[in-house]
Amino acid sequence: MQITNTETVPNRDIVETLGIARGNTVEARNVGRDITQSIRNVFGGELKAYSDLLSKARDEAIDRMVADAERMGADAVVNVRLETSQITDGGSEVMAYGTAVRLR
Repeated sequence: MQITNTETVPNRDIVETLGIARGNTVEARNVGRDITQSIRNVFGGELKAYSDLLSKARDEAIDRMVADAERMGADAVVNVRLETSQITDGGSEVMAYGTAVRLR
């Protein structure tokens, strides 16, 4: 499965558009992580635990988008985008979406 944030796949022709492929996940912080990250926030620097949590969530959302595209019979997903939103206090959703296509 090829994934790109551009409208085309280099050196390939899109022969069919299958629809929007999407995948999402919701991740929540934990109390222990919040305490350590709050201390780090006071002194400055990267909040690495949160960066790692969001990286994991992005990877999961992309994996789920790819699975959705595979169910449609796609060879690639073009115009891939990622969005993050807070849905509860301490919980964020990451969504990956793009256009599932078949290639020549």
